[in-house]
Amino acid sequence: MIKPDLPGAASLSDALGRLYGHPAVVLDLVSPTPGRILFGRAATIRFVPFREDVFDTRVHAFARHFHNAVAGDPKGRVLVLAAGLVDSSVGGGVKLSRLQNHGLAGLVTDGRLRDFEALAAYDPVFYCGGETARVGVGEVMPIAADEPVALGGTTIVPGDYIYADRAGAVVIPASALHETVRLAHEIEAEDIGFLEAIRSEVTGNLRTSGSSER
Repeated sequence: MIKPDLPGAASLSDALGRLYGHPAVVLDLVSPTPGRILFGRAATIRFVPFREDVFDTRVHAFARHFHNAVAGDPKGRVLVLAAGLVDSSVGGGVKLSRLQNHGLAGLVTDGRLRDFEALAAYDPVFYCGGETARVGVGEVMPIAADEPVALGGTTIVPGDYIYADRAGAVVIPASALHETVRLAHEIEAEDIGFLEAIRSEVTGNLRTSGSSER
């Protein structure tokens, strides 16, 4: 798919707010490259807190779940890692080199990532809950791929479109991508109109009539 002319996260969030009533934004994410934009269709992996008595390296191997999540055409996909435990690491420069090797657009996770310097040198774009030096082994384990997951109170379904910039990650239903982008552009045009109106507003009138900007 050709990437559409995309507005920013704030306008996309406003557009989704007009179309739907559910949460659609994941906030408080950081990136090794905060000026870069991430966009693509979601591929999901769900983690759970580590259980030593059930852990099996064949069943809970990250590599296995990664390849199941991106099976078919991995290029341009956004890997979504739902850690649940936001202070735990879900990967670093070695494990996540798979995104570089397979041409993914990037990654979004509520967990932490290691090796920001190494990740910043990759082509994929990474957004996460923070950086850490500690490994996540013994804290979380991957348990399922290619199923709905939750990040920051927002449900992400495989195939959703993910847009992320320094303001947050926006989750766009695949069936509503073009309508969301179109409406977001309209909202940006409205904001330009509000800027012009504010520039010429008369203070006395506002005391009695208020204003209409968002």
